[in-house]
Amino acid sequence: MTEILKSLTDKFTPVLDHTFVQKDYCPVDMSAANPDLNLEMLSQPLKHHRYLQEYLQEHHAKVAYGGYLEKRALYDRSEHFQSTDDLDKRNIHLGIDLWCEAGTKVLSPLSGVVHSYQNNENFGDYGPTIILQHNIEEYIFHTLYGHLSLESIEGISVDQPISAGQPIATLGTHKVNGDYAPHLHFQIVIDMQNKEGDYPGVCSSNMLDFYRKNCPDPNLILKII
Repeated sequence: MTEILKSLTDKFTPVLDHTFVQKDYCPVDMSAANPDLNLEMLSQPLKHHRYLQEYLQEHHAKVAYGGYLEKRALYDRSEHFQSTDDLDKRNIHLGIDLWCEAGTKVLSPLSGVVHSYQNNENFGDYGPTIILQHNIEEYIFHTLYGHLSLESIEGISVDQPISAGQPIATLGTHKVNGDYAPHLHFQIVIDMQNKEGDYPGVCSSNMLDFYRKNCPDPNLILKII
């Protein structure tokens, strides 16, 4: 499946506003190893957003990206991800995050249909979420778009056709997006396991082998680098 996904695009393919070009993106370390990102900052989305704005200015960029299979302290602030067993604690990120301004347009990189959508309202969850289904050469897979605005899930319907490059949503503020600095969580999901409007975006060490296969690297499609 990895080679099929890689073959679907042959160059940088935007999942955010078309005004952003490849050189506008820069990598950012959101891992637990980054000393700048202590739990006190991560628990304050406005402060975290200011940190990211300064980071982008310093790097002459508009979007900070990264995080696939990154182990993060970010989820320690929410009971939604916790467990009494450290190996079952969910702190490994399964998608790619693209950090920029609330209100930024979100695009579908591929043609497909709306699979499902809903507002995932747990603290630290996705908030408004859209999942698309793609059927390419008889291979079916899905893309998930999390941390959207409430308006993004109004007026859409299951099985609605979506064209490659079509705007499908906008990014939400911390008030609706799970209490995060504004960003897009973009994830590939092969098998939705009968879930609708939601799918784990963070996994535990115990489940990493399964989720690594079911949620391949989103950069196979986006080709940011």
